[in-house]
Amino acid sequence: MSLRIGQLPDRTPVKLTVSVDPDLASALTDYAAIYAETYGAEEKPETLVPAMLDMFLSSDAGFKRARKALHARASKGE
Repeated sequence: MSLRIGQLPDRTPVKLTVSVDPDLASALTDYAAIYAETYGAEEKPETLVPAMLDMFLSSDAGFKRARKALHARASKGE
C-alpha cells in the first residue's frame, strides 16, 4: 500500500538543560507576559523557548546553507 505521506520521523522530545544570564531570564519572563497579553494564554518561558529557537534557526539562511554542506560532507565520509 502506498500513502501520500511517508512514515513520520521520531518526535520524541529531547530534554536539554541550559543556563542563561539574569538579563536573558528577565527578557524571557517579559516575553511570556507579553505573549499572555497578546494571545490570552499563559505559557512559561521554558515552553516558549523551543518555538523561539526553531523560528531563529529556520530563518537563518547562513545556518541552513552551512548545515546542508555539513550533512553533504558527512554523507561523503569526509
